[in-house]
Amino acid sequence: MIIESVIGNIADTDISHLSTDLLHLEWYETTKRIQRKRTVSGREIAIRFLKEGQRLRQGDILFTDATHAVVIDIIPSDAIVVTPRSILEMGSVCYEIGNKHLPLFIQNDQVLMPFEEPIYRWLLASGYATEKQHTRLTNLLNANVQPHSHGSGGSSLFSKIMGLSNR
Repeated sequence: MIIESVIGNIADTDISHLSTDLLHLEWYETTKRIQRKRTVSGREIAIRFLKEGQRLRQGDILFTDATHAVVIDIIPSDAIVVTPRSILEMGSVCYEIGNKHLPLFIQNDQVLMPFEEPIYRWLLASGYATEKQHTRLTNLLNANVQPHSHGSGGSSLFSKIMGLSNR
């Protein structure tokens, strides 16, 4: 089945009368325009978004019929969570992280990003209120550069360089 657009979201569409078939996605897969995946029940889904800037969100409904609904479920992952103590600190931490071209998420007045040890240590050393959590990364900030994964584990070029410099 080919999906070219999102039908709605479970936050504002009642699908309680339908059986839900989840399509698990990693956070970085939510911005991919073309991909093939299988739902929990084994249904093959091909996503083909033709418009720029389309993004999948937690709870998005991709398909419904008389008995089923295919719904997006973003898989929780390890994340760095920064709780800024002021608007100045919020701007500062977002600038510093954005300057490294890392994806940022803003959720519940906190700044989140995929976990990378060098960035985590740098944020702690810089005095930011920082912790590691296993959570869903769902509210990606709009950016000119789309987030993506490099190699296994999603480590960035920055973390590889930092790893070399820490030896």
